[in-house]
Amino acid sequence: MKLLLLTYYFEPDLSAGSFRNTPLAYELARQIGESGTVHVITTQPNRYASFRAEALPSEQHGNLRIDRVSVPGHASGFADQIKSYVQFYRQALTLTRNESYDVVVASSSRLFSAFLGAYLARQRRVPLILDIRDLFRENILELLKNPVAWLGLAPTLKAVEKYTFGYASHINLVSEGFGDYFSEYPQATYSYFTNGIDAPFLRLATPVAAAKSGVRTILYAGNIGDGQGLEKIIPDTAKTLGTGFRFVIIGDGGTKHKLEKAVADAQLTNVDIRPPMNRAALLAEYEQADYLFLHLNNLRAFERCLPSKLFEYAATDKPVLAGVAGYAAHFVRQHISNSFVFSPGDAPELTHYLQTTPYHTETRAAFIAQFGRQSIIQSLADQILKTASFKSTVRQEQMVVEA
Repeated sequence: MKLLLLTYYFEPDLSAGSFRNTPLAYELARQIGESGTVHVITTQPNRYASFRAEALPSEQHGNLRIDRVSVPGHASGFADQIKSYVQFYRQALTLTRNESYDVVVASSSRLFSAFLGAYLARQRRVPLILDIRDLFRENILELLKNPVAWLGLAPTLKAVEKYTFGYASHINLVSEGFGDYFSEYPQATYSYFTNGIDAPFLRLATPVAAAKSGVRTILYAGNIGDGQGLEKIIPDTAKTLGTGFRFVIIGDGGTKHKLEKAVADAQLTNVDIRPPMNRAALLAEYEQADYLFLHLNNLRAFERCLPSKLFEYAATDKPVLAGVAGYAAHFVRQHISNSFVFSPGDAPELTHYLQTTPYHTETRAAFIAQFGRQSIIQSLADQILKTASFKSTVRQEQMVVEA
């Protein structure tokens, strides 16, 4: 079996897609073994303009081949991300022009990697398997403020979805909240393998001997964009809490400037905004933090989401503060002990909790056992290969009948 895996992000890039698809590629190669090969097409690290890592353009690890294409730098804006995806699309077509595959797998949060996978699979008449990490069309249409652009983009993205999802043999969804969105694509089978906890974070689960005294640190690490809406919650919360609490924000993104302006306008001294950092440095920040903070913008589209950051946070013994709604709120309440769910954008609710609730840490052994990345990836890879094998057999039988 020759398998093509398309993923826009891959190691050593810093993103949920990279952390998910890097181990998936190696696990697929391990499970295929000598009976096949895995070809990964991805990009050179580009997730954040303020973080760069070196990576070889091409690597070979046994039966795993990795090709990384260069794309233009971007600052997480919509227009420059489109330019980057177009470059990825074109170079992927060049790399696959003379290649045959038995199955195409695409992992996608912004739809376009999935669309590329659909094009290449349709072109070769082979099965397409999708790993969908976000609902791009729903998210972007709710965030888009220009009504003229909305009218043009809405039918275009719907057509792209039908072309892509309508051909898939199997679709994995990282959130059960996505399920009803795909009801119009019954030709596919479905699974729900979530994101998971990577090994480096497991060592953070040992509880501290006692709660620290002094200033409490609230840490957020991740993207700073429209989806997070940090400028709507952090400045007001920090101002009310005062110097007894300190926010540390690590990351970059398209709305970082809004957060910086809001902090500057309020003349806050208890909010520290830092650039992205590698995982080793980030682990040290997790250990120093008192609370781990997550927030999604108050939009209906995000009520289906399950942020990957929750899995890192819940692997520690630290209290988790989650400004989420919908399925994510349900997931936190059900699976993550020592957590507080508050309404997105509700600074008074968050500050009241922090000012009135005694601090404590707690190891989440059950969560760690259930959501370890390795076991999830093994199951996802097994599902992919079983589907690919079954669909290939059916396709061969159909070809014999047609002949």
